[in-house]
Amino acid sequence: MHLMRQYIYKMQNSFEIQKDDIISDNQFFSQIPQDYMFMNILKFIETKTINFIWLGQIDYNIALSYQQEIHKLIQDDKVKDTILLLEHPHVYTFGKNADKNHLLPSYNKEADVIQTDRGGEITYHGPGQLVVYPIINLARYKKSITWYIKTIEKVIIDSLKHYNIRALRKQGLIGVWVEEEKIAAIGVRLSKWITMHGFALNVKPDMKFYNGMIPCGIFEYGITSIFQLTKNNVEILDLVQNIIHHMVLNFKEKNEI
Repeated sequence: MHLMRQYIYKMQNSFEIQKDDIISDNQFFSQIPQDYMFMNILKFIETKTINFIWLGQIDYNIALSYQQEIHKLIQDDKVKDTILLLEHPHVYTFGKNADKNHLLPSYNKEADVIQTDRGGEITYHGPGQLVVYPIINLARYKKSITWYIKTIEKVIIDSLKHYNIRALRKQGLIGVWVEEEKIAAIGVRLSKWITMHGFALNVKPDMKFYNGMIPCGIFEYGITSIFQLTKNNVEILDLVQNIIHHMVLNFKEKNEI
């Protein structure tokens, strides 16, 4: 509990998130809702409209089952919109209509290969990459998948500014880029206007795993990471703080961009 309070205190003083957004009387910390007890939660942060959960490193299929359960809870109005933040062990995942040929025969066999129900092509997840799964009801914000994707991209772009990285969107492509290299991949699923899956942002992953695939099915561009761009070892939890800050700023009810 003492370490949790230290983490929360640091977060509050780093970003000065609006007091109106805080639900807890104890600097972000509140009792974890009983409905979440099926998960092994390492950190829990509650705001007025969104609950943020840090899970550490967790198997892909376990995280997927968590998303499915939370999706049902939100649909039944039992919990607030919920955002899971985590890392995965090495895994390649295919979108539901992905071209299987984009996983090359030379791929690293340390990684699992999993078919998913999200949109998009093949992607890689692994240690050193922050994965964020927002499970949110777009009816509370704006019923638009385009708005949602653009808002996620803005969250990532704004978060990267803290590391002096000038990231941007690329015309006709989904994700976030630094010049000609992709730093964040986005793949989502929508059911009853409630989102699943999300985005992956490269902090300091083992880049050799990208040699075994054609990332997102895009041949002409490369992949980069925060470490490659800055040569600094950014802590995942530091990035988590940035992401939460910009999620709170950008996901306001009935927000428009």
